[in-house]
Amino acid sequence: MMSGIARRLYRGEVNVDFVGRQKLWYSLSGILLVISIAGLVFNGLNLGVEFKGGSVFSFKAPTATIEQVRGTFTESGAHQVIAQTTNNGWRVTTETLPAEQVTATQKAVANEFGIRQNDVTLQVIGGSWGGQVANKAVIGLIVFMLAIILYLTMAFEWKMALAAVVALLHDLVITAGVYAWSGFEVTPSTVLGFLTILGYSLYDAVVVFDMIKEVTAKLGTTSKMTYTEAANNALNHTLIRSLNTTLVAILPVAAILFIGTTLFGAGTLKDLSLSLFVGMLVGTYSSLCVATPLLVTLKEREPRYQAIARRLSSHGGSGVKAATRQPVAAGAGGGATATGGATRTVTPSADKRKKR
Repeated sequence: MMSGIARRLYRGEVNVDFVGRQKLWYSLSGILLVISIAGLVFNGLNLGVEFKGGSVFSFKAPTATIEQVRGTFTESGAHQVIAQTTNNGWRVTTETLPAEQVTATQKAVANEFGIRQNDVTLQVIGGSWGGQVANKAVIGLIVFMLAIILYLTMAFEWKMALAAVVALLHDLVITAGVYAWSGFEVTPSTVLGFLTILGYSLYDAVVVFDMIKEVTAKLGTTSKMTYTEAANNALNHTLIRSLNTTLVAILPVAAILFIGTTLFGAGTLKDLSLSLFVGMLVGTYSSLCVATPLLVTLKEREPRYQAIARRLSSHGGSGVKAATRQPVAAGAGGGATATGGATRTVTPSADKRKKR
């Protein structure tokens, strides 16, 4: 059954009413946004040391386990311990530690894993530097959004730009909510992933909007379909392209997230891969089920498309009424004719008497 649906999908024989189910999509997006915002409010983001400052210890201990590393640092007095494996060994971040506690921690690690104290290197990152990173990330996001609005307004129109920006914010909040609930660390690579998924989602929306613009440009006073129907038709024409793009892009990301982090210890790559994985899924969904229905809602308020909808509605209604008002012609088996507003039944025998 699934293979039959896949074949129909790839042949373009599946026509999904995305726009007609906009209440369903809005409800689903509303639930996801509420859950994501709740996670951001109650749990917050697990900001990395690059944003809030702290101490970063690096050392090599091939036989150590993450429980041993975390326990060693906790016993030495550190509280916010995040242990990760990298290609160069272990990378452990903690809150900013005083000098005497740093020395005690280095000694504890050296004694636990049989290495020299000098092999436990330290990098201290100040909170001011982390604040600069956060500010630059916010500035980059604002510039990105403004560039999107400007480009879409010039290439298409402001309503498409608005629908695309709403979809992008929708993707960003939900992805951030996943980080809040999962507890994954937010690092500069995570911010890079956020910007990447916004660009990916924008690309998907532009492809859909370009097809909608092409199809709806032919709508006129004699059009046989409304803007909603034309947009839904355009959306189905780009459906397989959107799904193929997502599938091809998400496979390597899923490999990094699920295989690399569990089998090979991809380390900080999981911060990037999680944002890409969630963002690509949500971005594809928002392009089809959020951006396009929102655009249709805005466009159907224009007098031009309201007139088309009214004409088609009235034409369909008048056709039905005309059919019900039309008198039924007499047939071989009997019928009815209208005479001066009254209805008289005519039988075959009565016709013969009249002829005689």
